[in-house]
Amino acid sequence: MKNSKLFTIFIIVFVDLLGFGLILPLLPYYAEEYGATPFVTGLLVASYAAASFIGAPILGRLSDRFGRRPILLLSVFGTLLGFLLLGFAAPLGEGLARLIAPAAANAFVLGVLFLARILDGVTAGNITVAQAYISDVTDETNRARGLGLIGAAFGLGFIIGPAAGGLLSKAGYGVPAFVAAGVAALNLLMIAFLLPESLTLARREAMAQVQRPPFTLGALLTALRRPVVGPLLHLRFFYGLAFSIFQSIFSLWAQGIRLSADTTGYVLAYVGLLSVIVQGGLIGLLTKRFRERTLIVTGLWVMGLSFIGWALTRDLVTLLIVLLPLAVSGGVLNTVIQSALTKSVSRDELGGTLGLAGALESITRVIAPTVGGFLLGSLGAWSPGVLSALLLGWSVWFAYRRIVRVNTPGIPPAAEVVNG
Repeated sequence: MKNSKLFTIFIIVFVDLLGFGLILPLLPYYAEEYGATPFVTGLLVASYAAASFIGAPILGRLSDRFGRRPILLLSVFGTLLGFLLLGFAAPLGEGLARLIAPAAANAFVLGVLFLARILDGVTAGNITVAQAYISDVTDETNRARGLGLIGAAFGLGFIIGPAAGGLLSKAGYGVPAFVAAGVAALNLLMIAFLLPESLTLARREAMAQVQRPPFTLGALLTALRRPVVGPLLHLRFFYGLAFSIFQSIFSLWAQGIRLSADTTGYVLAYVGLLSVIVQGGLIGLLTKRFRERTLIVTGLWVMGLSFIGWALTRDLVTLLIVLLPLAVSGGVLNTVIQSALTKSVSRDELGGTLGLAGALESITRVIAPTVGGFLLGSLGAWSPGVLSALLLGWSVWFAYRRIVRVNTPGIPPAAEVVNG
């Protein structure tokens, strides 16, 4: 029964990210068609992350109170509406313009695009709640393996989605959005008919008695000061920022070493495939052999050295070699830090804590494109890799001081953390 639940969640996350991947690479082209400047296009891309910074923690906390299944349904329904708005952006915007200001049709279309991305971002608790679901149905010995499946589904969706979206866009930029909406509708049906609730009624009633404040910046700052949880959230942020810089400006960086658009896509697919292999298969073997603390520190070291290699790389062959340890360490860190977080809080705050981790990741996706683009344009192709390496170097020092030295036996179980 446990394996069937894991497989169902894997399929749900894969389908969700498939829909997301269908439209994400096409957004800049869609916006530019209606007169968006590069700055406005950047704001459009960042609006999703900014909205999910607010939405993910709230949905995670609501899933602790009302159950994972209803919140997953709410989240995917919001995704469905967002994709439909995206697909109908042109007729809706032009229709509103005819009623209000005919000369500003492009501005109204862009407004609908922003509304679509913000709606999708506010309800973007899919991954956070799916991770909480995995934590509900696994124990501490196989938690990392279960969460690795989420990462593998995430990676597969991003490998297949952009390629399919590119093909569909030849029929118009609205077509991938409508296909993504159909994918989201399929997801709703799977959750409704195939996914049982992971929280028992008794546990939900018990959680209702625990007074948890709504998500605020103060709640995030309080979590960052907590023992074990705080250091893990710090690492999630700084590792995530470094990796987001790589992801967000890689295509621009690749132009500097004269890679074609097709080659750049293949390289990113290569990174995604390596990450899928690690999170879908190897992570279970690694967590059986090594402590999570050891994997975290080693992953940070390896990724930091890989970023230095990226900063010095100027040809495709060397790049493929450098990206191998970078992708592997990224897959390990993404899974193991989340696994350690779930073991460091009481069960009634799993969703809320994972939501805070998701919020921090959202912040990195807002900051990284701006910082990475500035460094690339102002200092040169080496600078984003060097900054990322410095962030990882600091993270190694921080992890050793705040996690390794403080908790020598291992990541403490939830009871130890809650009790002090």
